[in-house]
Amino acid sequence: MKSPRVPFPFALGLLRPWPAPMSTICRRGLHKEARPPQVPSPIPLVPDVQTLLKVIGRGLSQYTTKFPTWEALFSLNSSQLKELGIEPPRTRRYLLRWLQKFRLGQFGVGGDFKHVEKGVASLKVLEVQRTALSRRKYVVNVPHEKAPEEVGEEDRPRPGGYRVVGARTITGPFALPLKKRVGAQVTVTEGMWEHKRGRKIDGGERRQAQVRFKKRAMERKAERERRGL
Repeated sequence: MKSPRVPFPFALGLLRPWPAPMSTICRRGLHKEARPPQVPSPIPLVPDVQTLLKVIGRGLSQYTTKFPTWEALFSLNSSQLKELGIEPPRTRRYLLRWLQKFRLGQFGVGGDFKHVEKGVASLKVLEVQRTALSRRKYVVNVPHEKAPEEVGEEDRPRPGGYRVVGARTITGPFALPLKKRVGAQVTVTEGMWEHKRGRKIDGGERRQAQVRFKKRAMERKAERERRGL
């Protein structure tokens, strides 16, 4: 018994692709109308594009001229950075990751400084009387040529990562002590926020066992040849 034939117009309709779901169409529409990237405000330690590219390191300072304004730097995506000639791709990813961290307020060392003049922040020791017999020492960021006692509490932040050792010695990242132990200075330095890349030793994690096995085999072969075996 022959199976009934399917009419040609109906069979042709079965071969046509089904239309995209309404949810997919809606998502595409929202993607086209996505908001532009958020442009955060500069901070005292990083007031411009040149300083930001300098502190995050990895040679990004050479691209300073490609970003005429602060808004231009935070408005570009990966494709636009590629058109500007920022290579290799891992450098673009690194820059975009730091831009997002800056938007979220996740700064590096000195990001919580409030008083920075020409790339230099002044740190001094503030002594607070806790009890009749004890005093507590804090590291505070104050304007240059001013003592901590001369500045209001809201204008002398206590930056993280710095502490007082001994009588009045300030220790912490990039802190250089001043004469007569009157405080310390932190100067904007190339790569002070840089995330160092890992180093591959003997081929890295995936090929390490293979590379080391070949090295040992070559060493044994050289030893046998030296002995004349």
